[in-house]
Amino acid sequence: MRFNHVLRIAAGALAVAVVATGCGGGSDKTATEHAKDGKLTVGIKYDQPGLGLRNKDGSFSGFDVDVAKYVGEKLGVKPENITFKESPSAQRETLIENGQVDFIVATYSITDKRKEKVDFGGPYYVTGQSLLVRSDNTDITGAESLNGNKKLCSVKGSTPAQNIKDKYAKDVQLQEYDTYSLCVEALKSGSVDALTTDDIILRGFAAQSPGALKVVGAPFTTEKYGIGVKKGDTESRGKINDAIDAMIADGSWKAALEKNFGSTGFTVPAPPTVDRY
Repeated sequence: MRFNHVLRIAAGALAVAVVATGCGGGSDKTATEHAKDGKLTVGIKYDQPGLGLRNKDGSFSGFDVDVAKYVGEKLGVKPENITFKESPSAQRETLIENGQVDFIVATYSITDKRKEKVDFGGPYYVTGQSLLVRSDNTDITGAESLNGNKKLCSVKGSTPAQNIKDKYAKDVQLQEYDTYSLCVEALKSGSVDALTTDDIILRGFAAQSPGALKVVGAPFTTEKYGIGVKKGDTESRGKINDAIDAMIADGSWKAALEKNFGSTGFTVPAPPTVDRY
């Protein structure tokens, strides 16, 4: 009996350990507190050319990456001491809430619904939703032409997917994938007729496939990209806002956009005004 009792205790301890390990290894420290330790973990996208892209050599590039590095340096952390973590659209709030990232810079549109779970610094960029189609497509020219049960791709948990559900669900077949890169492959293969997300994201994909894909129509929404931080972390949000203002003021913001999108014919817009709600 005694041996069985010991086995039960050991099994219980192992179960607790497994549960604890499965929680994701998050931290209760704020972004500011981690920055004081000289390190940060920042969520980005891995598959968005020009914005957040993991390159074949394991390095990272894009406008969001440049913003993350600039903000990190303003918080006192060198770029080489930033760990980038992939942050798919549907997982962003969870990653922040669980302390698995200090903040997220991943084409993260500020919405009232998301602000119920996380806080946002910024916006650091304002864009709008557009459409990406194959270059030989002539019948899709903008949101108003999304009819006739066309197959439209977007990403699970994304604002563009929700916009289509709300406004065009009766006229299109919405296909939701885990990443935009999967949507691009489906578009190239003919499995879907169009991909919808923010204009700047689509331009990055079009530039990656010259002659194969094109952006059509004028943007039909307004999306404000923010930097997501843990709910209630006003200190970190304030420091992030200060960093965004500094990046705009010293010319680094414009330079980062020109570096990442200059070859696409992209015109740098006026910088946004940081919302200090």
